[in-house]
Amino acid sequence: MKTEVMIETSARHVHVTKETFEILFGESAKELTVKKYLSQPGQFASEQKVTLVGPKKTIANVSILGPFRKADQVEISATDARTLGVDIAVRESGDIAGTPGIKVVGPCGEVDLKEGVIVAKRHIHATPEDAKEAGLVDKQVVSVKVVNDCRSIVFGDVVVRVSPNFKWAMHIDTDESNAGMVGNATGEIIK
Repeated sequence: MKTEVMIETSARHVHVTKETFEILFGESAKELTVKKYLSQPGQFASEQKVTLVGPKKTIANVSILGPFRKADQVEISATDARTLGVDIAVRESGDIAGTPGIKVVGPCGEVDLKEGVIVAKRHIHATPEDAKEAGLVDKQVVSVKVVNDCRSIVFGDVVVRVSPNFKWAMHIDTDESNAGMVGNATGEIIK
């Protein structure tokens, strides 16, 4: 039975629609430019970056991840939320109804998002085969234990997300990674 999962740290980033992208980067900008591919199939960090403008402060040089999405979404850490001055909404990716908004500024324009700012809920990506081998099901909540020399940690409330489009990996944000000094590590799934 599969009980270990690679843990990856997901830094702050933005997902945008094609329409928002054209506002931020100009109508002649039609596609995101791939900087590097990420571990999840088809996902990439782009060359394009934006500035997030909150009620308190701004954060510049925030990467846009591709491909384009059906809705705009800003994923930040709880520390980022406090810095920007926006409420903390811990949600699964895509669950943006009723979340805080923010101003996103690009080189050619800006967009005032009415909602879409989340602190992503920690989660495990699994294919149906991975989930079966690990004895997991979609939307199941588990814990993951990480043992190291200085700050061992157990992450609770980890949502399992199953799709044939995923690759086996757990994602946490920078605050969580720093709390357990995770770096590149594997964790043990605890049901």
